[in-house]
Amino acid sequence: MQAAVRTVRSRNNPPRVIPLKRTRFWIICLFFLLWAFAIGIRLFMLQVVRHQDYVERAQKQQQRTFEVAPRRGVLYDRNLRELAMTVQVDSIYADPSEIDDKKAAAHILAALVHTDPEDAKTTESEIVARLNAGHNFAWIARRVIPDVSARVHALNMKGIYYQKEFQRFYPDNDIAAQVLGFVGADDNGLSGLEQKFDEQLHGIPGEMYTAMDARRQVLGSSESEPEPGLNMALTIDGNIQFLAEKALDHAMQKTQALNGTVVVQDLHTGQILALAIRPSFNPNNFRHITPALLKNHAVSDVYEPGSTFKLVAYASALDQQLVTPDDPVNCLGGKITIAGRVIHDNQGEHFGIIPVHKALEESSDVGAIQMALKVGPDRFYQYIRDFGFGSRSGIELPGETRGLLQPVKRWGGSSIGSIAIGQEVAVTPVQLVTMVSTIANGGVYLPPHVLFRNQVELTDPDQKPATLQAAPFKPGGDVPFPLPSGAHRVISTLTAAQMRKMMEGVVLFGTGKEAQLNGYSSGGKTGTAQKIDPATHTYSKSMHIASFAGFAPVNNPVISVAVIMDSPKGSYYGASVSAPVFAEVAQQVLEYLGVPHDIDLRPSKASTKPEKPITEDDTAQDASDIQALYDATNDLPSDDPLRAPASPPAAQPPVQAASPATNANSAKGQPAVQQATTSALQNSAQQAPTETATKTVTLPDPTRIRVPSLIGLPVRKVIEQAAAAGLEVKILGNGTARQQVPDPGTMVPPGTRIVVRCGK
Repeated sequence: MQAAVRTVRSRNNPPRVIPLKRTRFWIICLFFLLWAFAIGIRLFMLQVVRHQDYVERAQKQQQRTFEVAPRRGVLYDRNLRELAMTVQVDSIYADPSEIDDKKAAAHILAALVHTDPEDAKTTESEIVARLNAGHNFAWIARRVIPDVSARVHALNMKGIYYQKEFQRFYPDNDIAAQVLGFVGADDNGLSGLEQKFDEQLHGIPGEMYTAMDARRQVLGSSESEPEPGLNMALTIDGNIQFLAEKALDHAMQKTQALNGTVVVQDLHTGQILALAIRPSFNPNNFRHITPALLKNHAVSDVYEPGSTFKLVAYASALDQQLVTPDDPVNCLGGKITIAGRVIHDNQGEHFGIIPVHKALEESSDVGAIQMALKVGPDRFYQYIRDFGFGSRSGIELPGETRGLLQPVKRWGGSSIGSIAIGQEVAVTPVQLVTMVSTIANGGVYLPPHVLFRNQVELTDPDQKPATLQAAPFKPGGDVPFPLPSGAHRVISTLTAAQMRKMMEGVVLFGTGKEAQLNGYSSGGKTGTAQKIDPATHTYSKSMHIASFAGFAPVNNPVISVAVIMDSPKGSYYGASVSAPVFAEVAQQVLEYLGVPHDIDLRPSKASTKPEKPITEDDTAQDASDIQALYDATNDLPSDDPLRAPASPPAAQPPVQAASPATNANSAKGQPAVQQATTSALQNSAQQAPTETATKTVTLPDPTRIRVPSLIGLPVRKVIEQAAAAGLEVKILGNGTARQQVPDPGTMVPPGTRIVVRCGK
């Protein structure tokens, strides 16, 4: 019976099994669990591991970032006149995706923007290549002139856009080009001060962020402002620089030298007032600049100074009290032997026993060697170093060299004789002018500078900085006290005074007579040195360096000037090539500065008979001559109203025809202009009671321009104002303008050449 029950139970309670629906449920749950886990892993990878990568990719698609260039700092001269400044111009770019026919567009654009044959980036082929390579952006032309930009604007081409960019601009073109340097297409300084202080001048760029939709439509933008570059004031005086370059141009044209250098220095501070180099370049057209033109010969070139270096030998002997200017020195008949080497004076110079000052005046090699031998190698070497030779001066210009000067232990047996006359040593023009300044200022070496280091400040780009103060050069003064860093005394005050008088003797009685000034005393030393022939490595017989270094005036020196001419054609002596350049520069600079004359003025060499000096009250002198020159220059017909007023015709009223006073004045040689004025006044006085004044209205003639008043202006200002008025000018004489034809206020056609007479 129990067995039956178990069976029943077995029948009534079948084995428990898992239903199919529950199995399917857990399978689905497991699937979703794995799916969620995979999504989590993927999200973790996207949002955590690769978050920054995708953010950057999104920004590239949704935003465009433009660099906002800062305004480059301004370079001023010492009078705060801009020498290098920054202006805004248009740059043209394209969106290639919006241009259907890229080749046709490039052809049209190249015809307008390819204005410079040497600019390969604006040719048609280059523009096509950039349009094909770019997806949404391609440059067409960078920093174009306003005329080109206006012509491209007029086309109204689809896909062509414009962006304002800064461009470096040099108002005076090639003035002080090697000093300033130039800036390339990417606003980076590539030479001169622009390169030396590129980081300070460049400033800190800003950024502009632009949000765009899928169709590249601008949704909004934000911008971080750029920081402008530093403004800097140079020690150079723009007017003195102009005078130095003008004189150097005259010399280059006359001598056909390979290159020329003129350095003008304030001898009481070491500041460089002018640094002129030829040949030069226009930094506004940097695509035409060659590496040879970039070389700053004043600090990068070294040359054997020749006889100008004899000043060191004489100064050291005087400072050691081994000789005085009047002591005798035996020049041995123009020949001396040192360590088996025979050194001769110039041909025809066979001096015996002569005073020390005479040996310097005649530039005796033997005399200079005798001075160096008295001093001795060690002390002589120390004087050379104290004068600044053999080491960099620290001037704020790139590429400065230390020159060549061997230590005494490496000197040969005859080296002291060679160095005394400017051989076996190489110097730069800046070192040479600084040596002369040391003698002229009383014996103190002052390092040369072209930059006011304390006058640098971030500033509003549209205003001159408040911290930059104009520092016009004023003659006179003493060396600063206390002495600045790097300055030191080289020779005593007495020695410096003796050297100045001896150098004056060189100009008055010796080899430097061509350096004499009119109304100012001057002192200096000539130099002629042979160049090393690169082919033979020996002294060349055809290539020379002609130099002159001097100062003026003698008793109260104001400026020092060094002139170096490389390989002049024809005469190659410093006395005939470089000394006249010194005279022209020093004369004009001293007059520009208003330095009082310290010696009597002498009549012009070209004058054949005494002439009455031109004064402010004598502007009508030689009016007929200057009027005739004006008539001839402009080829005016006889009846042109711009000719000189003719004498009154016979049909004029009797009171104006033959006045005794007028005849008397005419007999005394009264100028025609003054006679006409007197007659007009008399005629006006007679007619006033009987005639009724008639009022007339004169309308301005757009085809004529008014002649400005140029009386009392220096030559450079005359040229600048005439050019600004659209007139040409012919200058007679030098100094300041005393007389001009036609008179101020006269209406003349544009391009008329006016004649201006200048005098001292």
